[in-house]
Amino acid sequence: MIVVIDFGSQTANLVERRVRDLGVTTKFLPPENAIKFIKQNNIDGIILSGGPSSVYDEGSPTIDAEIFRLGIPILSICYGTMLMMQLSGGEVVSGKKEYGPAVLTIKKKHSLLGGVPETSTVWMSHGDEIVRIAPGFEQIASTSHVPYSIMVNDRNKAYGLLFHPEVEHTEYGDMILKNFVELTGAKTQQKVLDLEKIIEEIKIKVGDSIVIGAVSGGVDSTVAAALTARAIGRQFVPFHVENGLMRIGTVETVKRIFDHIGVPVEIIRCEEEMIDLLSEVSDPEEKRKVIGKFYIDIFEREMNKLRAQGKSVKYLLQGTIYSDVIESKGTKHSSKIKSHHNVGGLPDNMQLELIEPLRTFYKDEVRLLGEQLGLPQEFVWQQVFPGPGYGVRIRGVLTKERLERERIADKIVLDEIIRAGLFRKVFMSFAIMTGADSTAVKGDGRFFGEVVAVRVVESRDVMTSKWAHLPYEVLQIISSRIVNEVPGISRVVYDITTKPPATMEWE
Repeated sequence: MIVVIDFGSQTANLVERRVRDLGVTTKFLPPENAIKFIKQNNIDGIILSGGPSSVYDEGSPTIDAEIFRLGIPILSICYGTMLMMQLSGGEVVSGKKEYGPAVLTIKKKHSLLGGVPETSTVWMSHGDEIVRIAPGFEQIASTSHVPYSIMVNDRNKAYGLLFHPEVEHTEYGDMILKNFVELTGAKTQQKVLDLEKIIEEIKIKVGDSIVIGAVSGGVDSTVAAALTARAIGRQFVPFHVENGLMRIGTVETVKRIFDHIGVPVEIIRCEEEMIDLLSEVSDPEEKRKVIGKFYIDIFEREMNKLRAQGKSVKYLLQGTIYSDVIESKGTKHSSKIKSHHNVGGLPDNMQLELIEPLRTFYKDEVRLLGEQLGLPQEFVWQQVFPGPGYGVRIRGVLTKERLERERIADKIVLDEIIRAGLFRKVFMSFAIMTGADSTAVKGDGRFFGEVVAVRVVESRDVMTSKWAHLPYEVLQIISSRIVNEVPGISRVVYDITTKPPATMEWE
């Protein structure tokens, strides 16, 4: 077994997932309980995760320094490495910052880096700097910005990385984790996504009750719905809320999905009501909470109708996945990035219990489950779309006029990505009404209108992403069409920010 100690990183559970993918049994623990568990069990290795805190801050999460004297191989990541340095006699300060890609250069060969070339791209996310490494440690790799990027202490079997090997965009991250697993001597076995186990768990939890389903037509809610329908059949009652915030054609897509699944879906149309609720809300967090509460109000209304018919309605199904949870502060030491409408945006006094069969899975795992369920490729591989929809792609107050502009601009982006043959090569592509205005010249006259931003990213599991290097001619067509076909738009800009530091969405 390898223990992953969670200091609150957005990708802490991803570390565990990567190690499990290598076929190793894992245990995810908060630092407060770690030492006791490690002493009571046969542990092959320890991984210290990253985290949002600074090790020198009062109240920042820490761990008993005894952990470094147990003789168990330890791999530390980012904050975990800062903490290992501080507790072992090194020095950490607020210094050089690195967010996103950096070029790692190996200074000395080491078994931890077997198969890793002399230079490679790694993903950084730190605002502090190690200015003195602890006694017994040796620097073996650096970036142009930060000298201490990998440090090792072979005598104590301690290995520190300042970057994140678990994220997709660290080129040889899986290799480094594999090398560490081999250093620990942990036994491995092939990992399999157990579809039937998930279905059986749904059956056991639900029993004879009715499950109301919140289905958006997106990948996550589609796979969650297919799993639930497979488990309980007509005890599953799905609803699609047509609130005006979804992409053009979503209702038709939802109907096709549930024709395929074999369970009828009810469409609830409430666009005017939704727009009225958002008409004076500009704060992104408040928007998410308004949308989340609105959904729950609707589903509880439907619940009461079914209960009036004598049906035992107990659960609300949601397609929540792990990235939703962690960004909404999913663990004790993690930082809240934003309230996902189906996690942090939910009201406290819900009458329905949640059932979330995908809560511990990542996006790529969800797609694999969809394929195992036999869902058509067009459903499994459709682009990601946020639950709050255009509500979080329109910066500032949402009006009918701005909503219509967003619909047109967003369709243009998607149409041109498809036309260029890039749909399966990018993870998501969309337009944002930025709320910023700029001057343009239209018809030889001055025009002052809104700026549209276009964001197209490549990712696998939503935890990290990089901007897509679209051909210039595709960008030109998108820009020209938006300024010509969408009323009130002055110019188009292209977002070239990685995650981190940016999130996938703007709000």
